[in-house]
Amino acid sequence: MYRDFVEPAPALDGKSVLVTGGTGSFGQAFVRTVLRRFRPRRLIVFSRDELKQYEMAQGLENGDPTALRFFIGDVRDLDRLRMAMRGVDFVIHAAALKQIPTAEYNPFECVKTNILGAQNVVEAAIENGVERVIALSTDKAANPTNLYGATKLASDKIFIAANNLSGPISTRFAVVRYGNVVNSRGSVVPYFNKLVAENSSQIPITDARMTRFWITLQQAANFVLSSMAMLRGGETFVPRIPSMKIVDLAAALAPGMPHHVIGVRPGEKIHEVMITEEAGRDTIALEDRYIVEPAFTFWSRQPYIDRGALEVPESFTYSSDSNDEWLDEAAFLELLRQAGTVIARS
Repeated sequence: MYRDFVEPAPALDGKSVLVTGGTGSFGQAFVRTVLRRFRPRRLIVFSRDELKQYEMAQGLENGDPTALRFFIGDVRDLDRLRMAMRGVDFVIHAAALKQIPTAEYNPFECVKTNILGAQNVVEAAIENGVERVIALSTDKAANPTNLYGATKLASDKIFIAANNLSGPISTRFAVVRYGNVVNSRGSVVPYFNKLVAENSSQIPITDARMTRFWITLQQAANFVLSSMAMLRGGETFVPRIPSMKIVDLAAALAPGMPHHVIGVRPGEKIHEVMITEEAGRDTIALEDRYIVEPAFTFWSRQPYIDRGALEVPESFTYSSDSNDEWLDEAAFLELLRQAGTVIARS
C-alpha cells in the first residue's frame, strides 16, 4: 500500500530549480530530496520569511550546500519573480495561503496570493523560458466549499491554461493534487499528538463520519518529481493513496481516550474529493496515479496509454469515502514510521 513514487524523475543534475514557498513543510522536504538525489547547479528557495530561511539553512545537512540560494520575495511581486527565475529550468509552485478560517476572514489577501500570485508565476516562467512548472493544488479545489478551495481551483485553471500561452517558448505547466500530509504544519496528527503528550482528557472529533486521504511529505516530494518527469503540459496528477476514518486515526494515536464531537467547521467537508465525477470523464489511470487530461485539441493521451494507462469506469470519482485503499491502525502507524513521526502515546 505504501508507494514511494520515486521513479521516474527528471534529470536535475546541472539544472536550476526554484521552489516558491520553499520554507513550508513541502518545500523543505522537496529541497532535502533534491539535494539527496541530485546535484543541481542551483536550488532556489523563494519565500517571504527571512527567519524561516535562516532556520532552514541551519537544518540542511545533506547534499551540496553550494547549490542553495535563499531568495526573499513574494509571489505577489511579479518583478521579483522575474528576477528570481532568470536561468531557471524547473519551477515548483508551493506558495499559498492555506488556512481556511484565515482565508474566509481575509479574502482579498487570499486572492492576491493564491490567484494573482499564480498568474505572476506563469508570466515570469514564460518570460524566462522556464522548461517545466508544477503547481501544487489541494483536494479542496475539487467542488470547493470555501474561499481557499475556490482560489486554488482558479489557480489550477490558470496553470493549465498557461500551456496555451507559452507558444514557441515551450514552457510546460501541470498541476499536482494530493490529500492530507501526515506530519505537515497544522495537520491533525501533530495536534492529536500534542493533546496526548499533555495528558488531555479527550480528543476533539469534528464528525464521526469524516474520512481523509493520507500521504507523507516524502511521498509528496517524490510524486512531484515523478510527475514533472512525465508531464506533457496541462495534466492534473493525483496520487493513488489510502484513506482513513478520522475516528480510527484518533484511536490509533490515543487508544482508549474518549472522543468529543465538536462539529464540522465552516467550509469543511465530511469527505475529501480529489477527482469529481465531471473531471472523471477526462481521467485515465496509471498504477500509482490518476491523470486528469486537459481539454486541448492538440493534447493526446497516447503517450500515457503506451505507459499502460487505462480508462477509469463510468461515473468515476476519487473520494476518500469510496476509495478502494484503506488504512487500519497497523498500516497507519507504519505510515507514521515512514514519515518519521514520533508518537506521543505510551
